Amino acid sequence: MLASAPLLLHNFWYLVLPAAKLRRGEMRKARLLSEPLLLCRARDGSVFALRDICPHRGIPLSYGRFDGREVECCYHGWRFGADGRCTAIPSLTPDQPMDVGKIRCGAYPCREVQGNIWVYMPEKSARLPRADGDGLPPVPELPGLGDAPPQISISQVFPCDCDQAAFGLMDPTHAAFVHTSWWWKKNATTLRQKEKHFEPAPLGWRMKRHPLPPQNRAYRVFLGDGATTEITYALPGLRIELIEGARHSAAGLTAITPLSETETEVHQALYWTLPWTAPLRPLARRLAHIFLAQDRKVVIKQQEGLAHGPNLMLIDDADTQAKWYHRLKREWLDAAREGRPFENPIKAKTLQWRS
Repeated sequence: MLASAPLLLHNFWYLVLPAAKLRRGEMRKARLLSEPLLLCRARDGSVFALRDICPHRGIPLSYGRFDGREVECCYHGWRFGADGRCTAIPSLTPDQPMDVGKIRCGAYPCREVQGNIWVYMPEKSARLPRADGDGLPPVPELPGLGDAPPQISISQVFPCDCDQAAFGLMDPTHAAFVHTSWWWKKNATTLRQKEKHFEPAPLGWRMKRHPLPPQNRAYRVFLGDGATTEITYALPGLRIELIEGARHSAAGLTAITPLSETETEVHQALYWTLPWTAPLRPLARRLAHIFLAQDRKVVIKQQEGLAHGPNLMLIDDADTQAKWYHRLKREWLDAAREGRPFENPIKAKTLQWRS
């Protein structure tokens, strides 16, 4: 049976926006764990994140103006810098001394890494960490890519909680029934038995590197012979796949970003080393969008049943990874509550299923 646990995990970095969607001198409103955010890219190219509420009268700062350095509230012109400090209150007269710098709207640690903008979300009861992010865990990165941006970035909002969205990352048996198109597994009727070996990884687990099946001919064409892959899953909702061939490599990052307890944004960033594929990017982006939309469509259908609060079940071995996800969440929360280090509860195991 599915074990209940708090949906939203704090004290993690979350992917909030592909970096290409935020230009210099531009601001964009967002949501993260039910908190309103305002993402800004300064004139010098740096990014920062403010709490999208003016502390004066509560209006969202996103209705105001951004000059590439400071955000001005549209209601009374109060201004705030990248660190969340108030820099000016136009209504003050010269004989009204006031240290406006003590007023803060709130700023969150914000980083741009490998073409993605990440925001760190602390516990609501905790003091907001410094916007410079000192003392925080590192932002998730894909190894071996340097700071290269993705070739393709897509995102879609799923009308479900983050747990249901995360299960889709680790569900190995739905593809033959959900991801079908005229060009991919059309009317698939033959299920193959699979056996995969897993091991613990930081904040999660890893499907050990293994050869890609021979029917995945596209990888051989683009990456070369002997293509292998490994897939890592980690809290709060990350899936990282690293594919290596004889000539080239590819990588995929899927990040689950809870907007609220009932909406989740799923981000996918795809990377590869092939230098001649720029003309193929529009087609690849379209296919990736269709693939993700198929997951979204089945989740929408699922909500009709979940609205009645049914008892749900997970089976071995096909759903073991979903069970691991629940165990990881519980351990993370228990460790935080007890003031002790997190201890990964996942053990090495071989799983089998048909898909």
